[in-house]
Amino acid sequence: MDSIDLEVLKSCSDWIAAGKRCELVTVIKTWGSSPRPEGATLGICDDGHVVGSVSGGCIEDDLIDRVRKEGITRTQPEVVTYGITADEAHRFGLPCGGTIQLAIEPLSAESQITELIERLGKGELVARRVDLQNGAVTLGSAKPGMSLQVSESALTTIHGPRWRLLIIGAGQLSRFLAQIAVGMDYSVTVCDPREEYREGWHVEGVQVVHAMPDDLVLEMKLDSRCAVVALTHDPKLDDLALMEALKSEAFYVGAIGSRSNDEKRRERLLDFDLTPAQLEKLHGPIGLYIGSKTPSEIAISILAEMTAVKNDVLLPEEMKVGKAKASAQLEASPDACLYDPSQRIV
Repeated sequence: MDSIDLEVLKSCSDWIAAGKRCELVTVIKTWGSSPRPEGATLGICDDGHVVGSVSGGCIEDDLIDRVRKEGITRTQPEVVTYGITADEAHRFGLPCGGTIQLAIEPLSAESQITELIERLGKGELVARRVDLQNGAVTLGSAKPGMSLQVSESALTTIHGPRWRLLIIGAGQLSRFLAQIAVGMDYSVTVCDPREEYREGWHVEGVQVVHAMPDDLVLEMKLDSRCAVVALTHDPKLDDLALMEALKSEAFYVGAIGSRSNDEKRRERLLDFDLTPAQLEKLHGPIGLYIGSKTPSEIAISILAEMTAVKNDVLLPEEMKVGKAKASAQLEASPDACLYDPSQRIV
């Protein structure tokens, strides 16, 4: 789930524990352009403090203003709509006349927010159902692919565990990759059996593991919320781990290396028991072509590609490192501009 929305749940849980009145606001439908997607949340406390976001800020201002003037008086969930008219869209800062529908739910100990957070901490995918007539809440297991559902009688939101990233190799590039991924709220694990690489390697919030990468891949039981990035340049460490990762449900599996090394890697992996379809899932050479040279720029390139895959964005081949570099090399060739098909060469 989004790190912002997890922060909202934790803040609401704290407010409830402190005996404060608070509400959970959820985007349930949008029309036209909207700064935040369906399922985005905001928590608002009776003292006017808010966490999270449901718009560009103007709707938040209106919600805060109402709480400060009237307090939190709702006893049952309510569905409200902003931006029905062009004037309201302009007033609330909705782009292009967009409209947004929100469910505003008063919270209490019976809202099961703390229980939801505990289940998320165990790595569960949870469906939270709110009866819009009486506010009753039930928690149940959700299946991958489920999304927010709303009707006149109930709102069901899907809450998943944090996305996980396994980085194979504890080096300078992995340090930048881990730092940025932590900022994106990934649960990051770095695996390297080589003591000389692990020694002194540290990033706050990142687990460093001394294990063979392929064993760890199996131990982690990778699912569709997991990514694996191999950075060691050592086939003895990378290949077996990639083989196991490509057999898993991981949404992204990539490995660093040149185009020639990528071709050799693919040939080696086919010698294992991988199918061509499984091998097709491998991203390599890894990353998007942004002219990156330094480790920090390469990390951004890798995470940009990973994010696109995570968000189901189909990228043109020309944006990927291998294709872009091949095209650049062709354009730079001294013979590239010598042939003109309209001219007859004598």
